[in-house]
Amino acid sequence: MPVRHTPRMDIVIRRAQPEEYATVGEITAQAYLGDGLLDFGEHDEYLGELRNVAKRAAAADVLVAVAHDRVLGGVTFVPQGGPMADIARRGEAEIRMLAVAPEARGRGAGESLVRACIDRARATEGCVRVVLSTQRTMLTAHRIYERLGFTRTPDRDWNPIPDIDDILLLTYELALKHTP
Repeated sequence: MPVRHTPRMDIVIRRAQPEEYATVGEITAQAYLGDGLLDFGEHDEYLGELRNVAKRAAAADVLVAVAHDRVLGGVTFVPQGGPMADIARRGEAEIRMLAVAPEARGRGAGESLVRACIDRARATEGCVRVVLSTQRTMLTAHRIYERLGFTRTPDRDWNPIPDIDDILLLTYELALKHTP
């Protein structure tokens, strides 16, 4: 059943369908390229990972934000212990690869996707925290995370490419409050 979060427009969050994988992959790739988040542009090998939604969907939950039958963006939710996790530890879920199409930004799609991940984490038995990594320049995403209660965890910041010193991913966490 889709989860609705509608800060500013009629957005439905649901699991991505296989016929949407190419669209979600391209939105993600173009968001990272357009925002200058890939060090090597079109030649960055991570670009292939961003476009490979089928691989992500086989190992995690790929969610999409849809309005009027149009995919606006997507996110990968990694349940605790999932193979797609970069930084999650025992009892933690992880959010990865959040991206919204440029023309849909500022309408609540990104926040709705993050809220849906939080809801999924709360529904996961034994999950006590949601974690994520983000680049320094992703300021809009930082504002979403902070507005939703995430806090910085500088002790967990990390470098995905150890040979390149200027790439440092910032980390955030949200402690979950479970209701009985």
